[in-house]
Amino acid sequence: MVCLLNSILLLNIYIFNMFYCLDAQPTESEKEIYNQVNVVLKDAEGILEDLQSYRGAGHEIREAIQHPSDEKLQEKAWGAVVPLVGKLKKFYEFSQRLEAGLRGLLGALTSTPYSPTQHLEREQALAKQFAEILHFTLRFDELKMTNPAIQNDFSYYRRTLSRMRINNVPAEGENEVNNELANRMSLFYAEATPMLKTLSDATTKFVSENKNLPIENTTDCLSTMASVCRVMLETPEYRSRFTNEETVSFCLRVMVGVIILYDHVHPVGAFAKTSKIDMKGCIKVLKDQPPNSVEGLLNALRYTTKHLNDETTSKQIKSMLQ
Repeated sequence: MVCLLNSILLLNIYIFNMFYCLDAQPTESEKEIYNQVNVVLKDAEGILEDLQSYRGAGHEIREAIQHPSDEKLQEKAWGAVVPLVGKLKKFYEFSQRLEAGLRGLLGALTSTPYSPTQHLEREQALAKQFAEILHFTLRFDELKMTNPAIQNDFSYYRRTLSRMRINNVPAEGENEVNNELANRMSLFYAEATPMLKTLSDATTKFVSENKNLPIENTTDCLSTMASVCRVMLETPEYRSRFTNEETVSFCLRVMVGVIILYDHVHPVGAFAKTSKIDMKGCIKVLKDQPPNSVEGLLNALRYTTKHLNDETTSKQIKSMLQ
C-alpha cells in the first residue's frame, strides 16, 4: 500500500512539473543529453512553420505535363520544384536528428537502477523534452497528411531527374538531392505518418540493441507517460488548471505518441488485456474532445499502430476506433 501511494505521489509530482514547470532545469547528470536534444528542439518550430507554409508547385507541374514540348514551361516547373525539394530534404534530415535525440533520451530514461517513475521524477527536464519530441512529431504528421503537394512535387522531381540523366542533361539540384538520398526520402514521404514511423523504428531498434536492458524499462516508461496524460485530461482537478487549449493538444499528442511507440516495442502491444496502458480510457479521452480536433490522432491509432487488428484486441476497443 505504501509503495502504491509513493508511486501515485511521484506520478502527481511528475504531472505537475511536466505541464506547469515549463522551464524545468536539467541536473548536472542530465545536461549532456539535455543540451544535445535542446539543439534539435530549437529548430522544431521553424520546421513546422516551413511545412505549414508549403504550397507546392502543382500549377507549374500541371502546365509542364500538359505541354511537354514547351521548354519554357519545363524549365519553369523544374525551377519551382528544386527549392521545394530542398525544403523536403531539410525535413527529412531533421527526422534523422530527431531520431538521434529520441534514442539519447530513451537511454537516459530507461537506465538501471531506477524505475521509470523514478526516472520521470528525477529527470523532469529530459522527460519534458521526450514529450516535446512526440508533440512535434504528431503535429508534423498531421500537417503532412493534409498536404498531397509534398509527394506530388517529389515524384515529379524524381521523374524529371531520371529523364535528364537518360538524356545526359545537367540537372541543377541533383547535387543537393542525389539518387541515393532521393530513394531514402521517397520511402520517408511514402509513409502516412513519416515522423512517427521514424520514431517507432528508432524505439524498436533501441530495444533490440540494448538486450541487457529489460524491455519493461522502456515499455513502463512509455505506459507511465500515457497514464500521466490520460489522468491530466480526465481528472477535473488537473484539467481545470489548463490555461489554454494548446496544453490539451499537447497532452493528447503525447499520449497518442507514447501509445504508438509502446505498441511497436511491446511483444503483445498496447491493445491486449495485459497491456499496462488503459486503452479504453485513452480512447474515451480522445472521443470526449471536439471531433475535428482529434480525428488525426484517432487515425494515427487506427493506421500506424501494429497490434490493433490482432485477435487479442477486444471487440470493444476495435469498435471504439471504428
